[in-house]
Amino acid sequence: MKRANYKFLAILILTLAVSIVVYPQLPATVASHFNAAGEVNGTMNRFWGAFLVPLIMVMLYVVYAVIPHIDPLGENIASFRRAYDVFWLGVLVFLLYLHMLTLAFNTGWRFNMTVALVPGLAALFWLIGWLMSQSRRNWFIGIRTPWTLSSDSIWEATHRMAGTLFKVAGILMLGALVFPSLSLWFIFVPILIAALVPIVHSYLLYRRHLTSR
Repeated sequence: MKRANYKFLAILILTLAVSIVVYPQLPATVASHFNAAGEVNGTMNRFWGAFLVPLIMVMLYVVYAVIPHIDPLGENIASFRRAYDVFWLGVLVFLLYLHMLTLAFNTGWRFNMTVALVPGLAALFWLIGWLMSQSRRNWFIGIRTPWTLSSDSIWEATHRMAGTLFKVAGILMLGALVFPSLSLWFIFVPILIAALVPIVHSYLLYRRHLTSR
């Protein structure tokens, strides 16, 4: 069994254990969704509030395990497998952090959920940026446009840019801790820029590649 699998299992067991311990303290209906201002705008029953995240983790582990075997370019994933493993572990740690915040809120702690989530979200986006910079052409991970998938050089150039943008987005998100009233701008604007600019960049690189032939 790979070391990463043991880490996945440890995070899942910890998440499940926290859910079981806290379950008796949860109300019959728990807050499960929050708007940009950190206010509750969605609920679910106690069982799903406690155990939905562990279930999602199991599903994500299946996705993590299957992708390298079904991707036609699976050998490229093998070339950045360490980054691939670290990324998925980071996703599970982020879900654990989100789950603990939600359980804390539903057991009587009161705080702005959006602001509390910012450090974890910032770390996750920095990790995405790191993965982008390590990735090689594949069908599941990264900026998968027709233009990046057509060329290794376009893929690598696009993902160098994307890696930088996602890391910067993660850092900018921390501004929401200083200016909570502007959290929407500090979170969603960097995400949009980091997601959209590399797509346009990949197209421009492709057009330049065509004209240089």
